[in-house]
Amino acid sequence: MLKHRDHFHGSDLETIEKMYGIRKEEITSFSANVNPLGISPLLRRQLADKIDSISVYPDREYTSLRKCIADYCNTEYENIIVGNGSSELISLFIQVEQPKKALIIGPTYSEYERSIALEGGTSLYYPLKEEDSFRLNAEDFIGKLNENIDLVIVCNPNNPTSTAITRREMRKILDACKQYDIFVMVDETYVEFADSYEEINAIPLTAYYNNIIILRGASKFFAAPGLRLGYAITGNRDLIDYINTHKNPWMINSLAASAGEIMFQDTEYIKETKDLITSEREYMFRYLKQQPYFKPYPASANFILIRSLDDRITSEVLFDRAIREKMMIRDCSTFPFLDNSYIRICVMQPEMNRKLLECLTRKN
Repeated sequence: MLKHRDHFHGSDLETIEKMYGIRKEEITSFSANVNPLGISPLLRRQLADKIDSISVYPDREYTSLRKCIADYCNTEYENIIVGNGSSELISLFIQVEQPKKALIIGPTYSEYERSIALEGGTSLYYPLKEEDSFRLNAEDFIGKLNENIDLVIVCNPNNPTSTAITRREMRKILDACKQYDIFVMVDETYVEFADSYEEINAIPLTAYYNNIIILRGASKFFAAPGLRLGYAITGNRDLIDYINTHKNPWMINSLAASAGEIMFQDTEYIKETKDLITSEREYMFRYLKQQPYFKPYPASANFILIRSLDDRITSEVLFDRAIREKMMIRDCSTFPFLDNSYIRICVMQPEMNRKLLECLTRKN
């Protein structure tokens, strides 16, 4: 088995290609967490007709796109900022806020800590507990807040645990944060995959709280990471005005703007995605639950965190086993508070899901 220190992201297929001698086109990535349906057929048909849009500058206000997003999210378009993917918006918001000390609920996406460090800030972590199946204890978390914290960061549903915080719990957190003048950044990259979307979606809270910003993107749910289309929603108009005066004038290109208008109105594709993820996530969870050497954790996103209960079957072993069969999973040992007994797999098409489950649970 290949011994490596690298832990591959879902976009690292070129590196895998070199190390394992497998053509990247032949690899099914269960690591990238991207909608297995691929891009919307409606988008595929209609975007080509928009090609002439690249000969002119985009609308600096992106008004039409923002109105489409507002309809999709049931909010006011004036509350929306668009950007070059949610990652850029994370960095932009942190540059604006300049937090000296942030509290991050982890294990989670490493880009939050990196962006804070680049701005000279310090990150502390509130660890989710395995004995709670990585569900947040909101009351305990609130008890850790104090006046020295500037920013709280929540990924909801969380990556890699796939656990989620309800809107009722989020409201309690926001109330507590207002007491200490703490801003809350909520990354909802995976919320559209959740069965309990109406209970989790925090956008309605932006109408009542001015200390929250919500980030989303088109990369995962709409299977369009190459578009680099993201958006942020906040009811804090002063923050929006400040960001708009400090950001680049054209955050996204004309084709990405046109694509967004098409995707956010494609109700057939949205429903098909939700139906597929719901049925396959339930199947995969039930299958893994029946295996004596694996512990899957309840999932809200389009991926499942799994713990190996056999010390001999490590995340490295499972990664190697799967990649040799041209399937890439996520070794979670580099996430804070996890070790090499954890892996993460996303939901793909039924045939590939069954192939991966058979591979991972094989006795030899």
